This record gives sequence, C-alpha cells and structure tokens, in this order.
Amino acid sequence: MSERRLKPGWRWVKFGDVVRLSRERCADPAAAGLERYVGLENLDTQDLRIRRWGSVAEGTTFTNRFRSGQVLFGKRRAYQRKIALADFDGVCSSDIYVFEPASDVLLRGMLPFVCQADRFFEHAVGTSAGSLSPRTNWDSLARYEFALPPPDEQVALGQLMAASASEHDAARDSGVAAQLVRRSLLLRLCEHGTRGGCTVGSGCGPIPSSWEALPLGRRYQVQLGKMISEKARIAPGRTPYIRNANVQWGRLELSDIATMAFSGREREKFELRLGDILACEGRHVGKSAMWRDEIPGACYQKSLHRLRRLSDQDLPEWLLACLEYYSLTGRFRGDTGETTIPHLPAEKLRALIFPFPPREEQEEICTTLQGCDRSIAAAEQRVDRSAELGRQLREKISNGSLP
Repeated sequence: MSERRLKPGWRWVKFGDVVRLSRERCADPAAAGLERYVGLENLDTQDLRIRRWGSVAEGTTFTNRFRSGQVLFGKRRAYQRKIALADFDGVCSSDIYVFEPASDVLLRGMLPFVCQADRFFEHAVGTSAGSLSPRTNWDSLARYEFALPPPDEQVALGQLMAASASEHDAARDSGVAAQLVRRSLLLRLCEHGTRGGCTVGSGCGPIPSSWEALPLGRRYQVQLGKMISEKARIAPGRTPYIRNANVQWGRLELSDIATMAFSGREREKFELRLGDILACEGRHVGKSAMWRDEIPGACYQKSLHRLRRLSDQDLPEWLLACLEYYSLTGRFRGDTGETTIPHLPAEKLRALIFPFPPREEQEEICTTLQGCDRSIAAAEQRVDRSAELGRQLREKISNGSLP
C-alpha cells in the first residue's frame, strides 16, 4: 500500500502513529459529575451520532471515560461497523475503544471519517480473534495504513465529509419523521376512518357507524400452507415456496427462496395469486405482506396464513393495514397466549373480528397510507444515496485516490 504514489503533500501513515488510544478511567462516574454511559448496544451501525445511552444514576460498572469530541469504536464484532463521535462526556463499555488524534498531524475533524472507511473495518475484522465474539486489538489497529493529506486539505476534506454526514443525518431524520406520521395516521384511520361521524361499539372496539365488524372468515379465505418434509425437499420437480423468513412488514424479501415438490393437487391448493396476503402464523404473529405475483407459480409453507378476499367489496391493502394496526395495538397478544414463540391458528384467525369500511372508504384510507409510504421510500432512497456518496468519498481519501 505504501508504494502507491500519492498527491504532493500526502503521505502514508500508520494509524497508531497519528491516533492515540485513550486509557482514561473513572472509578466513580457519578462523583465525577458524569450522567451518561454508552454500551455497545447503544451504538448504531455506520451512524456517527450517539442516539441512545444509559443513566449513570441508575448504576453502571463501566469505567472507561470518554470526552466530547473523541471517537468511540466498537472493538467487539467489528463487522457491525459501530463507530460514533461523542458529543457529550461519559463512560463506556470495555468493548469500546476511545480514540483521539495523537498530534496536530491528524486533525480532529478527520479522525471519525478515517475510522468509517471500508478499509479500516476490513482491517479490524481481519485482525479480530475469537469465534463467538471476535475482538480486534489496539496493536493490530495501530498497524493500519492510510493516506493522510496535509493539514490545509484535511480542513477542506473534513468540512466536505461533515456536510455529507449532515445530509445523511437529515435524510435519516426525515425518514424517521415520515414513519411516525404514518404510524399516527394508521392508528387514527383504523379507528375513525376518513369521514368522521358517530362511532358505535363492536367486537373490535369503537368503529364508525357506517362500518361492519365481522369475523375475518366472513370476508377472507384463511388457509395455512404446506408442511415442509425432507421428502418434498429432495424430490424432483420442485416449486419455489415462500417461508416465514421471506415476509417482512409490508414487503417480501425474495433474495433467498427455497423449493420443494408440490403435487398437482397441492399446487392448485397452495399456489399464490396476485392480491393474496401472507401473514405469519408464529414467531412474529400477524406480520404480513401482499403477494404481487413476483414469482409466478410460487406456493407457500405452513408457517404462513394465506388470506384471500372472497369478493371485490374488500381491498387487500385495507386488511394489510388492519393487520399492522392490530400488531401495533397488541391485539394479537391476547389471541396467541403467553408462549416463547406464540402462534395464531387458522381457526382463531378466521374468528378474529376485523372492521370493514365500505369499499370507497377503504380506498380513501389506503390511498392516504400509500402517500406516506411514498414519502418514506423517497427518504430511504435519499439515505442510501447520501450513504453511498459518503462511502465513496471516504474510500478515495483513505486510498489517496482523489484527483
């Protein structure tokens, strides 16, 4: 690496030559006036901001002291990419290293971005030891080499990367705000609809008087999928099928699709159609997504309920919103029992009372929620773009490949 030619004024340096590992300790954080502690679980992947912490007043065994402006790096399971720039004083876990510049050779504003580079994490992971909980160590990190610009360029590049990080934070905050707005709307719309008016009591709580409250089985076919068997897994003529793991809230994760054999009769019974809803029967009860015929001819396994509307008077999107609403309000907990992995059998789901607005109002509610979904998707795309631009910039700097 050190043989690569660099721009004039740039040079290759070892991490340990320009960065100091802080070993400051504080045996009694409360007496020292420190109010917060940070554990590894409080650091978010690839997020420089510390958004959560514990209260020293509630008790802590942590004694590693950090100060505002220092960099916190999760040395355990470095592949999780946990690094943060402290904006307050506190104590942290022994699984967190505290870094600061060793001299003016490396400016304080550059250090967080040096540590965020892919190459730095690759080095940390590659030098980690231990099978279940691998940890890197300071001596190994100190040998990491990166390209260091002269101080005046560090100032400009630090400002550029800080602006990129600010854009990423703004996009992330926008997405979080959109999620909160959607959740609030979902709760209000599923309880009051779009048209106001008086409410009446029902088997699923107060609902607008123009709505119906009926067992789900009156409006939807509820059917579990095929039981998995080793024989079906290895038989010829296997068909793709959807598992519990493929279903996320409001979407399907289809990068890993399993297959097994279905007879002609089984395919007729278990084949998915456009507009079917797949709802988890166990583990994350009620977690649901709509099938949009992403894999024509695919079927589904027994850990999932298939909910298929019985007439066009109902929109699957409305039921999808109701399932999310029931999950958020804890409605499923009363129907699954208090077990480690709760289950909602098909007969209970069929009998569960759901609210059914007139078709036109279902459309209005779903259109409103879909507008929120578009805002959330736009914010997520902005987050992804800003993260990728920041990553490319950090890599060019660490490699010394800026024009």
